[in-house]
Amino acid sequence: MSEPGINPPTTEALRELVAAAFEVRRAVLRRTGLTEAELRAIEHLSDTPSSPGDLARLLHLTTGAATGVVDRLEGRGHVERRPHPSDRRRMEVHLTASGHAEVDHQLAPMLDPLTRLDASLGEDERAVVLKFLHDAVEAFHELVDADG
Repeated sequence: MSEPGINPPTTEALRELVAAAFEVRRAVLRRTGLTEAELRAIEHLSDTPSSPGDLARLLHLTTGAATGVVDRLEGRGHVERRPHPSDRRRMEVHLTASGHAEVDHQLAPMLDPLTRLDASLGEDERAVVLKFLHDAVEAFHELVDADG
């Protein structure tokens, strides 16, 4: 255990990384004119289409507020609503080519240097970094889960 008020170097470096990531996110929001909820929706939809109700739960919004997020993103051409493939009564929200391009355009300047940094690591170094980062994410999740 470290002395009170003194963080181990890894904890301090992680704190700096989290702060820098927060600043990057603020810069992306400023440059794109997106809200936090809109950006989170785009990030989620870049992995998988979702129903408006699922987006509402993911974003911790009412269904009406989530519909507003989808409407605004649709107005920008970043998402489109499509009938669910197996249940025509339901709709799915899909990220469009414009939405993918927005994500790529905004995140590439950050991801390119990180990709080069990753390429500079040896396999043993990468394994240690991955373990630390995954464990740190788990610690963050435990903190959030404990909050209710």
